[in-house]
Amino acid sequence: MIIGVPREIKEGEYRVSVVPAVVDSLVWAGHEVLIEHDAGRGTGITDAAYEDAGAKIISASEDIFASADIIVKVKEPLPQEYPLIRNGQIIFTFFHFAASEDLTRAMVDSGAVCIAYETMEEPDGSLPVLTPMSEVAGRMAVHEGAKYLERPMEGRGILLGGVPGVAPANVAVIGGGVSGANAAKMAAGLGASVKVLDINLDRLRYLDDVMPSNVTTVMSDRYNIRMVLREADLVIGAVLRHGARTPVLVTREMLKLMKPRSVIVDIAVDQGGVFETTRPTTHSNPVYMEEGIVHYCVANMPGAVAGTSTYALTNVTGRYLIDIANSGWKQALRENQVLRGGLNIASGKVILPAVGTLFGYEPMPVEVALV
Repeated sequence: MIIGVPREIKEGEYRVSVVPAVVDSLVWAGHEVLIEHDAGRGTGITDAAYEDAGAKIISASEDIFASADIIVKVKEPLPQEYPLIRNGQIIFTFFHFAASEDLTRAMVDSGAVCIAYETMEEPDGSLPVLTPMSEVAGRMAVHEGAKYLERPMEGRGILLGGVPGVAPANVAVIGGGVSGANAAKMAAGLGASVKVLDINLDRLRYLDDVMPSNVTTVMSDRYNIRMVLREADLVIGAVLRHGARTPVLVTREMLKLMKPRSVIVDIAVDQGGVFETTRPTTHSNPVYMEEGIVHYCVANMPGAVAGTSTYALTNVTGRYLIDIANSGWKQALRENQVLRGGLNIASGKVILPAVGTLFGYEPMPVEVALV
């Protein structure tokens, strides 16, 4: 097969979807890899490094889309890329369809096969491709929250860990999954007083067992969320609903309970966001003020640390990409349950029930799509 790697064009996205080691494996298996010129520049990977691994460097993304059987990306296609996608072409990337009806309809109309990183699921319920990016985003959320708590950044002027004689900041993490746990661990390590909220009591028991003493677990409900909002200096939204829009757990009215110039970081912005006031921002313009609260809602947070997150991502995606290239998408999905969970759209039909229900499509069973 021909595998195409276009340069990412989403604002502030510095990651690349394939590294030279993956190129080497694909070429060794008999496939052809086309890399757009400077696709790896944001991660520090040169065209020469890709060429040494066996890739061909292509100057225009249009030529890559026109030639490739598989397009592998980091982020979802943007509107200027929609017309380049061909019927039957495999697109392997993060899609987050539940957050964009326009993207969903464009991919249905294209006839492409859309395999989404974020809905690939192991038998134990873990999400192998989303997990490393959630780890990065959770840790970054604390870094960014701490920065925007500084007074020159319009925050409250609070040092996250405090100093002797001055209390540390109060951090609330809504959601105790992978990103939430990483955020809590990072905030606790910096000395903050941390509360983690989740609806899963078993998860809270686990977190209570493994987290340091400055982390407190709290059952997540409307009453408790309001209580922690009143005292929090930094609130991190870290809720994930598999393949569907994130529930809004903090309304505009609830936000008014917070202290002026407190900070929220919404890791869940890619899926719609935890806060009613969330709207996507970029690394070049990451924050805005709403109801007197600083909002950090960057939709591709790990893109800022591409040197780490590119390799964390491709450590996982590389082997699945090779499976698809070697076997073809239908056979690969028949043989691999994890990949099968990533099939969101195929041949003009929505496969993922949560997306179909959200946008009025009758979902096609994945078994039918694989016939």
